[in-house]
Amino acid sequence: MKGAMPPRQFMVPGPGGPMPPPQQFGLVETRPPLAAVLRPRFNIPGLHPSAAAASAAGKIASTYDLVEPMRFLYVHVVKARDLPAVSAAGTIDPFVEVKLGNFKGTTPVLGANHHPSWQQVFAFSATHLQAHVLEVAVKAKDLAGGDDLIGRVGFDLSEVPIRVPPDSPLAPQWYRLEAKRGEKLPRGEIMLSVWLGTQADEAFPDAWHSDAHAAAGPAAVASTRAKVYFSPKLVYLRVAAIGAQDLVPHDTSRPMNACVKLQLAGQTRRTRPGAPPGTLNPIWNEEFMFVVSEPFDEPLFVTVEDRVGPGRDEPLGRIMLPLNAAMPRHDHFGKPVEPRWYSLGRPSDDPDKKEGKFASKIQLRMSLDFGYHVLDESTYYSSDLQPSSKHTRKPSIGILELGILGARNLIPMKGKDGRTTDAYCVAKYGPKWVRTRTILNTLNPQWNEQYTWEVFDPCTVITVVVFDNNQIGKNGDVRDESIGKVRIRLSTLETDRVYTHFYPLLALKHSGLKKTGELHLAVRFTCTAWVNMIALYGRPLLPKMHYTQPISVMQLDYLRHQAMQCVAARLSRAEPPLRREVVEYILDVGSHMFSLRRSKANFYRITSLFCGFAATAKWYDGIRSWRNPITTVLVHMLFLILICYPELILPTIFLYMFMIGLWNYRYRPRHPPYMDTKLCHAEFTNQDELDEEFDSFPSSRPADIVRMRYDRLRSVGGRVQTVVGDLATQGERAHALLSWRDPRATAIFIFLSLVVAIVLYVTPFQVLLVIAMLYLLRHPRFRSRMPSVPFNFYRRLPAKSDMLL
Repeated sequence: MKGAMPPRQFMVPGPGGPMPPPQQFGLVETRPPLAAVLRPRFNIPGLHPSAAAASAAGKIASTYDLVEPMRFLYVHVVKARDLPAVSAAGTIDPFVEVKLGNFKGTTPVLGANHHPSWQQVFAFSATHLQAHVLEVAVKAKDLAGGDDLIGRVGFDLSEVPIRVPPDSPLAPQWYRLEAKRGEKLPRGEIMLSVWLGTQADEAFPDAWHSDAHAAAGPAAVASTRAKVYFSPKLVYLRVAAIGAQDLVPHDTSRPMNACVKLQLAGQTRRTRPGAPPGTLNPIWNEEFMFVVSEPFDEPLFVTVEDRVGPGRDEPLGRIMLPLNAAMPRHDHFGKPVEPRWYSLGRPSDDPDKKEGKFASKIQLRMSLDFGYHVLDESTYYSSDLQPSSKHTRKPSIGILELGILGARNLIPMKGKDGRTTDAYCVAKYGPKWVRTRTILNTLNPQWNEQYTWEVFDPCTVITVVVFDNNQIGKNGDVRDESIGKVRIRLSTLETDRVYTHFYPLLALKHSGLKKTGELHLAVRFTCTAWVNMIALYGRPLLPKMHYTQPISVMQLDYLRHQAMQCVAARLSRAEPPLRREVVEYILDVGSHMFSLRRSKANFYRITSLFCGFAATAKWYDGIRSWRNPITTVLVHMLFLILICYPELILPTIFLYMFMIGLWNYRYRPRHPPYMDTKLCHAEFTNQDELDEEFDSFPSSRPADIVRMRYDRLRSVGGRVQTVVGDLATQGERAHALLSWRDPRATAIFIFLSLVVAIVLYVTPFQVLLVIAMLYLLRHPRFRSRMPSVPFNFYRRLPAKSDMLL
């Protein structure tokens, strides 16, 4: 874009000068000149710095202190009156053209209107000001070619007033139109207002921005504006199909296999055939759950069908139930939901045909469970844990503030079109989604937009993604391309501290891991209720109904997928829409699919948990091997003291943990967590594994590739099978101690158990501990390298491995 300024670089000085370049996928801490951490500065040409600048800075710092102030020239075109006719028919099709240097914005054309009203705001970035005069021209559309100038109004930028919220909006004024040479026209006036402001102005979100001057058409312009969205209120609908009476089969010569089909807005569930088979009064007793959203305008269709054959079902009766027929449940203490009988309507292909008497009935139990939280995100990085019912929600404990400053070094997404990237950000926390404006054709966009959320639980995650806007200059439905994602867990943040970092944007594609840029964010978590926040750490993560009436894992996964679809469908109907691919990318729709890379990452995560046990075992081996005799003697003394004074064991353990935690405070993390490429094994994955991860379901790859991947999965499964079998073998050997599967081994064990019981009864317990300690920590010269007798005895016990085919 013409006149675009290079991005500002921020480096944290080290003790010996500037810091060295960070790692490729690392986090970079910055110190931008924000009002939250520095003295505010607000310099506007023509305004005395000692007077209005300081007060303006203080006002903007009250709400926009996590971003840098950006100056804009606002032009509010309200309406015009008494415009002269330009056509032979005595009509005029007026529109307004606002021009500042090389940037030009136009209002819509209003046909045959001498007193048009536009109510449109234009915003020109101060970094793009290339002229000292603002020109507002009223023109008439000429279909024959060219536009006729009706009149114009000019403004000197040095005379434009400055406005900073919370000042009241500037009152628009009437201006007499002038001809090209400057003389006043006898007819025609335009009402408008012009002022200098910042992104804190309430006109900023809906204004036409000079950054989006290349967007053609109202839909393209609307897709570049900043908007705030809210997810629909989701509720679980519980439906239990109990039974039916007096069903009328179509064919009485064969037994009837009746089942129930439930349909609700694309969600379909079926019961098994009723019991007993062939009866006209079947019993099902099956319960299903659906995801519904307010205002609950989708009805539930219940159809009783007779299963004639595979894939063939004949309807026996149908009923449409509104969702207000379901009983609302806000907690598990309410009275139980009573089942009700509903009359079935006879199915007919002709809707105008009058139905006769039909006595078949179905018994259903329906309830709207407001006490659950409808999961549309994974519980591991969920941003909202509140129940659907307002009566059982927890109070707010704080405020989360996010400043989306900008990005740098984005990859060009439209290189084939001769452009770079049209980037915008979307952030989600709780039910609130925010979308920044789109900055066109730049690899270093500067948004400087700030947003705020209420926090109800600190153990939640905010997600910020960057997308490339493909709705500008494209025909048809073109998907927006993702650039990268950032997640920040609130519980890892210190309260009242401003975190400013460049977060790496990473994209995992078929070709491998690629860094697509860096996102500059400022984050602050402010706690307003310390007691409530501390108490939350002892409360359940989810609402009570998830524990008193739990939902199975398989059903919860299905309901989460349906909730994602509901949220994506609702937000895609907004204006401008928050596109489905953006919602699915934030909610991680495909996270449940198999990935060999993620399987490896989870396996190494598990093995890393045993590092502490391995370190303890290594330390113990060093003690019992007398590698450091002084340390071994000290351990002996400590052990003897604890045996003589057993009441000191638990205080010593907890004091030790306190001292470790106090020591580790010096090495606590100083920055928020970010995407770890080594942890997720993204750097070490080959192309075939990535191609398998991004494959569709069912697979669309050739048969030989699918066969190769299946064989690889079989080999991995064989190793897992061996490990599981070894674990089962050890457990079966322990069970064989007293099961007399090996009579000699069981006889030896019970005889030794009797001897040990007598010895333990007559010998003080402390003496036994001292003997056991001295035996385990004996010097290596008194130790043999052969396995011990208990180990040999246990290895000889029988298992069920020899009983397997």
